[in-house]
Amino acid sequence: MVPRGAPERGQNMAFRKTRNTAELDQSVEEVEGKIREFVQVVTNPERQAGSESELAASNINSVLQRVTATSVQEIDKLITELEASRDMLQSEASRVQREIVQYSTLSQAALQSTKIITESLTQWKKVPDAPTRSD
Repeated sequence: MVPRGAPERGQNMAFRKTRNTAELDQSVEEVEGKIREFVQVVTNPERQAGSESELAASNINSVLQRVTATSVQEIDKLITELEASRDMLQSEASRVQREIVQYSTLSQAALQSTKIITESLTQWKKVPDAPTRSD
């Protein structure tokens, strides 16, 4: 049994992965560029003023925050999906347990009914010289 929306979810996940990979690649390139700028500022302090090195560090910080924000958002989405799956599995487990108990109860009742019928038929056969309809 395929859950509702499963193919769409798979296609959506593939699209998200492709899109997120492109965003991540772009962000990584941006981070690398900012790091290069920062390294140049740090290695040549006389070429850059102090405020410019702070600006470069601030730029790197903001780029890193954007890159990590995307990753954190994806992790949060995955956690939410996993929690929903866990809740669904727990409710299904409870449902199956209830159905097993109901089946067991029904089986016990059927067994008791069968025993009663069998005992009644056995006693009926044991009645000696019971008048028959032809008599």
